[in-house]
Amino acid sequence: MITTTALTKRYGRITAVNAVDLDVREGDRYGLLGPNGSGKTTLLRLVLGLVYATSGDIELMGHRVPRQLGQVLPHVGAIVEGPSAYGHLSGRANLALLDAAGPLGGPHGGRRTRRSRISAALDRVGLGGIDDRPVKAYSLGMRQRLGLAGALLREPRLLVLDEPTNGLDPQGIREVRDLLHELNAAGTTVFLSSHQLAEVEQLCTRIGIVDRGAMVLQSDLAALWTTTGRVVVITPDVDRAAALLDGQVELRAGDRLVIRHADAATLAAHLVAQDVRVAEIHPERRTLEEVVLALTTSGADRIDRPPP
Repeated sequence: MITTTALTKRYGRITAVNAVDLDVREGDRYGLLGPNGSGKTTLLRLVLGLVYATSGDIELMGHRVPRQLGQVLPHVGAIVEGPSAYGHLSGRANLALLDAAGPLGGPHGGRRTRRSRISAALDRVGLGGIDDRPVKAYSLGMRQRLGLAGALLREPRLLVLDEPTNGLDPQGIREVRDLLHELNAAGTTVFLSSHQLAEVEQLCTRIGIVDRGAMVLQSDLAALWTTTGRVVVITPDVDRAAALLDGQVELRAGDRLVIRHADAATLAAHLVAQDVRVAEIHPERRTLEEVVLALTTSGADRIDRPPP
């Protein structure tokens, strides 16, 4: 669905995107991760033809960007850098203007079906009953839902979303996550950037991690959850277990022990044989947070957009 080769974007002496090879496959729920200023939003804007690359190639559904972008835009829905709208108009009126100004073509466009498509999109994001209210009275979460409704107007094959759960409460986050699962199951490829690592873990099948404009990891999410070689033991007899495993305990916190270089089954048998009660025992696995923190740097000198 999206392929880039050595994609680079420079703003003067600043390299915002540095030789990125992006691979988003049909059917993916792909999460783009990285610190603020790492180049995520710039990468999304490049893919959508909103800014031009300094060098490198972009293909969107097999078409070159920007030269052939018009052929695929009717099949793409997007939110980039937060949705914008006319504050004095209702959500429905804003969507009508957005649809009228959108790209021509596609199987799900046109004036004839506009009213029904707008109603369906508003219902899907939970705004069907309040869309007559002017947008200036919307909360941040409601504006985010309206932006998502706009991205769904044409029943896109590809959704490109920049922080889609920004401003939503926990219930709203769950509803958006369920909606994206539903859309993906029906054939829509989802490509999103997010800071919400827990949400990415629950939603995405593949991830890319960018840092200082470069892609530092691109992988199936399941492949990252490898074991560390350590074992986690939770026991009410933590003092006795720690004494029995003296020299192997790497970390102790409450009733939890982390044992290095151990096999869970062998360790469990040993503890039980010594009358240590074992509430839980399992191999330790890396979290997505640990993976991201290990591969990215911190600092205030990153650039995720051109300077004013």
